[in-house]
Amino acid sequence: MTPIVGTFLSILSSITGQLGPNYDPLFYDVMIYIFGTIMFSVFLLGIISFWLRVHGWAYKDNRERWVDELDRHFEREGIGLIPDNGKYW
Repeated sequence: MTPIVGTFLSILSSITGQLGPNYDPLFYDVMIYIFGTIMFSVFLLGIISFWLRVHGWAYKDNRERWVDELDRHFEREGIGLIPDNGKYW
């Protein structure tokens, strides 16, 4: 248990030492650049995924073609329409 606490305290002191009088600008700058790069990557992936969600991979999205085909089938078979022969009213 003591080695775990000692390791944790040494890591904590090295991190807090970067913010005090032992400030190392290179450590801080590199951490900011890495965090900024990660956040920019997440933002860029969000934009790409939104564009793919709206426009799809191809000229017309496969899901839209599938929904159109299903709608044509339902209209052709009369599935989901309100019956007008009076037997269900």
